[in-house]
Amino acid sequence: MAHYKGAASEAGRAMQLMKKREKAQQEIELRKKKIEEDLKIDKIENKFATHYDAVEQQLKSSTIGLVTLDEMKAKQEHIVREREKKLAQKKAEKEKERQKEIEAKQAQKNKQ
Repeated sequence: MAHYKGAASEAGRAMQLMKKREKAQQEIELRKKKIEEDLKIDKIENKFATHYDAVEQQLKSSTIGLVTLDEMKAKQEHIVREREKKLAQKKAEKEKERQKEIEAKQAQKNKQ
């Protein structure tokens, strides 16, 4: 940039203004980049993702023909209970694995 030729106090003020402008320009660039990242188009699969509900799918596949409301509710409750049992089993298995890892680490520390 061109240098200001004049009084020293005026040169200092001009330098401060130049620094402010540079800082503002950097902030604008950061904002632009952030907006670009937010609006960035992902893969088409991510844009139109579907929600998969296993309980609903299982209910649809097990229901054939006309069913009374009571039968439908009973099937739904049964499927939900089965799903909860499976989730509880998975959670228990993960907890056991974590416990085994912790015990293995403790045993390894004790050996040292």
